[in-house]
Amino acid sequence: MQARMLFLHALSPLHVGTGQGLGVIDLPVAREKGTGIPIVPGSSLKGVLRAAAPDDKRVKVFGPETNQASAHAGSVQIGDLHLLFLPVRSLRGTFAWVTSPFLLQRFARDMTWIEPKYRLSVHAVPKVGHTEICLVPNQPKSVLTMRVKVKEDEEEKEKDKVILEDLDLHPAPNEDLAKWADVLAPRVFTDKTWQGLFKERVCLVHDNVMRFLLDTALEVTTRIRLDEQTKTVKSRMLWYEEALPAETIMAGLVVVSPVKATEQEIQAVFQQVTQKPLQLGGNATVGRGLCQLSLL
Repeated sequence: MQARMLFLHALSPLHVGTGQGLGVIDLPVAREKGTGIPIVPGSSLKGVLRAAAPDDKRVKVFGPETNQASAHAGSVQIGDLHLLFLPVRSLRGTFAWVTSPFLLQRFARDMTWIEPKYRLSVHAVPKVGHTEICLVPNQPKSVLTMRVKVKEDEEEKEKDKVILEDLDLHPAPNEDLAKWADVLAPRVFTDKTWQGLFKERVCLVHDNVMRFLLDTALEVTTRIRLDEQTKTVKSRMLWYEEALPAETIMAGLVVVSPVKATEQEIQAVFQQVTQKPLQLGGNATVGRGLCQLSLL
């Protein structure tokens, strides 16, 4: 039995929900109960991968249909995908790929399950001592940093700032974060240009700041349904729907345990189904949920 890491890059807003919500958002995204961090449930992901697999390999790799589930188990176990980097609007640089110590720490823990020959060379997780600090890579210089005038002791001084949404943060160059970006960029993006964009825009904030961003920086869309005769909104057909924004990056474990399929067959199927973007979650007809997957 071997574990691999599966990365997801959202090419359009991604809504994998859990049904009706109890708060202001009628259709929220799926979140972990304890942490409130968005996830893509493994069951949703497995269904999409299964549907995209070649007919002659589908049952061997992913197991038989539900009505024949007792025949044998599938040869892969798909875990939940956890948030790794959240795209957040930035006053400079358009947007930032934001993560936090907890998100990186959990990713590093998951990497310990990977067989040594498939592991990434993860580094020490940087720590943020204050909620007003934002770590940025020290090489190359982050495009998120801007010079602003601030008043201190009745004097105007110029200081570097990173402004995410409405948050005014002090940038602090960090070598370990630069190493994380160097390791993860080629695993998520095959294009060299996008790898460079990721390394420029990555930043790390305090876990409490990340908690705030997870409540305020996700995409919320107002949806309606019209009456075909009057062309007005149907009664009780106005709702709010939450989605992870485009450019979100997630990761999760895939456990390979050959039952009917060999490891080589499993690898070949995953290479085939991840060559092109796949659609996950709801609202496929309006272009939501297009995702690029890559298996480590």
